[in-house]
Amino acid sequence: MPIPIQGVDPAQNEFLASLEAKSKKPNAFFRAMANRPEVLKTFVPLYGAIMGPGPVSQRVKEFVYLTCSYANHCAFCTSAHAASSRKAGITDDELRALQAGDEQPFDAAERAAIAYARDLTRTATAPDSREELFAHFTQEQIVEITLVAAMANFTNRFNNGLQMLPGA
Repeated sequence: MPIPIQGVDPAQNEFLASLEAKSKKPNAFFRAMANRPEVLKTFVPLYGAIMGPGPVSQRVKEFVYLTCSYANHCAFCTSAHAASSRKAGITDDELRALQAGDEQPFDAAERAAIAYARDLTRTATAPDSREELFAHFTQEQIVEITLVAAMANFTNRFNNGLQMLPGA
């Protein structure tokens, strides 16, 4: 049986309390990260800058994040991003296809981003699939896609390393 990481009580951390007040629910990820309060304070704006509005559509960002999370078997992130992907217009059929590794339902640009995210997660370099991105995305967009994949891999490893599960 895994030994759980004790999350910080929001009453003990004003920044954590403000995050949970905004979302109106407890957040195990933030509570665990609040064990290092300075990291939590810098993580939130970084995550927002990467996952917020930018040159890449939210739909593609969610495909990239979920591709990494499925490849890493991160239950916490797949649960969180399955929910946020619906807000980006991703269907349940597309989620199932993505999880199964079936790229058929996606357009060429989405397939390129998905393949790159998967390769980057597996190899940390992805030279072949990175080249395909240039056919569909600008340099700025490729950097943003890489940042999304890097963020997903960071949070996946944080959650998996601490054995955090959705709803915990």
